[in-house]
Amino acid sequence: MTEESFEFEGVPVTYYRVGSGAPLLMLHGSGPGASSLGNWRTVMGPLSERFEIFAMDLIGFGKSGRKPAAPYFDYDMWVRQAQAMLARINGKRVGIIGHSLSGSIALKLASMEDRVAAVLTTGTMGGTFTINELTRRVWTGPRNREDLVQTLSGIIFDTSVIDEAYLAAREPVVFAPGYADYFDSMFQGEKQQYADAAKLDATTLEHVHCAVRLLHGREDLAFPISCSYEIAKALPQADVLTLSKCSHSVAFERTSTFLAQVNEFMGTHLN
Repeated sequence: MTEESFEFEGVPVTYYRVGSGAPLLMLHGSGPGASSLGNWRTVMGPLSERFEIFAMDLIGFGKSGRKPAAPYFDYDMWVRQAQAMLARINGKRVGIIGHSLSGSIALKLASMEDRVAAVLTTGTMGGTFTINELTRRVWTGPRNREDLVQTLSGIIFDTSVIDEAYLAAREPVVFAPGYADYFDSMFQGEKQQYADAAKLDATTLEHVHCAVRLLHGREDLAFPISCSYEIAKALPQADVLTLSKCSHSVAFERTSTFLAQVNEFMGTHLN
């Protein structure tokens, strides 16, 4: 796996590249310590046996730079960033995997770019939902390991997943100097506005013509499965897979199911 970078709107962007085959762009979510490695480290290796993986850190997350001026939550900027990453990927057809906030970003990108052959989401945002205390906790910067574990416990059904390796992938991001304050500034004020900002309107969904598969944990209380159902209702080509004993972190909680779905779905639509 190689770590590569480019500059986007004056900010350095980091992405990871591994494997060979049909190209897959992977985009992480927006929780504390979220990054490509934080979201995808257990699945990038197996997927790289069949696909060429491009896993990008959004601006303000992972090893990508921070936005120099507010607003730090900038949905439109992240869509443009994903579009710039897509332009760097060779091939006529590209698949996109988006988690949580980036499920919405992936579908927005698919509405704009004919090269997107298929979109698979996990625990996606993009539908209408009212946030709760679990959601608010996800969008609040933890100050220590105890806070981080408490937050992660609200988005994982089987908390045994939260082991040393899981925490080690997130803590360097979460506890980087000044990051907790930056993260809190990203999600300042009434946090419902950030769920609303990621909602996909009817016009956007009308322009999504590629195949779509939405994986969502039945026990996801912070980002409810109703989002996936609402999106799928507007997309005649979309399938929803409900996962039992699973909350928000599908790639970690149901790794084998996630890999099987990606291999079957993306293998079908990218070949």
